[in-house]
Amino acid sequence: MRERYASGLSDTTAKQMIELLNANLANVIDLTLSGKQCHWNLQGAGFIGVHQLLDDTTARILEISDTIAERVVILGGEPNGLAARVAKDSVLEAYPTGITAVNDHVQALTKRYKMVAETLREAIQVAGEAGDEDTADLFTEASRIIDKDAWFIGANAKY
Repeated sequence: MRERYASGLSDTTAKQMIELLNANLANVIDLTLSGKQCHWNLQGAGFIGVHQLLDDTTARILEISDTIAERVVILGGEPNGLAARVAKDSVLEAYPTGITAVNDHVQALTKRYKMVAETLREAIQVAGEAGDEDTADLFTEASRIIDKDAWFIGANAKY
């Protein structure tokens, strides 16, 4: 483990938070890639609005991933956002291929956003119970952003 910069946390807590942050980093990176898959492949009515929206949501998710990775470093760890780690550790199912309809993509992506938001809320609780309120706060802000984007994207679905 690198030198720890966050004060007031035990090594045990720092290591636990590094693992929790890296697990969520994998989910957030996978969500980013799912959004790009959707962005590149959707077609049909409502295309341009969703296509442009996904540029905005992807930018916000990338900012979340940077914040998570930076917190890992602050705690003395090494962020692991390598493709192999993401594929192995993400809680998300593989994004469906072979779909093009805007509605199908919107539903698939919204489901993934909600799942990542759920894992972030679980992480809030774990970090809080461990006494790392800064990491809990990071997860809280991330879940707010992802919840809002899930709503924005999902508002384009026809159920």
